[in-house]
Amino acid sequence: MMMRMGAVMRKVVCLLAWLSVGQVSGSYLPQDMNRTLQDLLQHYKISKSDIYDGKHVFPKEELKGKMEMLFMGGVLEAYDKLFGHMLKGLPTPSPLSATSGDKPSAAGDTRFNLIKVLQKIRELKRHSYQEQLKVLHGLQKLKHIEVQGKALWELPWIYEKANSLADNVMRRRRRRRRQTRTGLAREPERRAKGQQ
Repeated sequence: MMMRMGAVMRKVVCLLAWLSVGQVSGSYLPQDMNRTLQDLLQHYKISKSDIYDGKHVFPKEELKGKMEMLFMGGVLEAYDKLFGHMLKGLPTPSPLSATSGDKPSAAGDTRFNLIKVLQKIRELKRHSYQEQLKVLHGLQKLKHIEVQGKALWELPWIYEKANSLADNVMRRRRRRRRQTRTGLAREPERRAKGQQ
């Protein structure tokens, strides 16, 4: 369990490093969130070799349009769960330290920072990724379906639909490639006619 928690924390700290250092064009990371992430990075003390080991927590492949939004919704959902696990792994604040006027403990600061980042993630999910999260939750439910007679009965229809969909996608790709090649081949003819 402790080994697993360490791996989770290492992944989250890598995310924090990526969020605090990296910039995405057209995006904005609020200064207070950046400061909070820096505080969390200091608390979890992960080596630079772990941060910069060349392995990403999440794949960096370029996705386009709806697929990119769906993927990012899944990433946000994963971070929601990771931060939840990290919060559960912190020691529970004692009632005495919560009521006394003493300076908050390091664990208290960490708890506050984790909650702050978690709230930002949840706010982003709620405002920008509701549809994607509905699709993801539907897909997650599919993983838990048991093989039943009705599922077997529906398989021929599902298989035909899936096969047809894949064929249609391949046909459209071939058609686009053909149109691109044909358009490029005719370009010299158009230029020659324009010069005459």
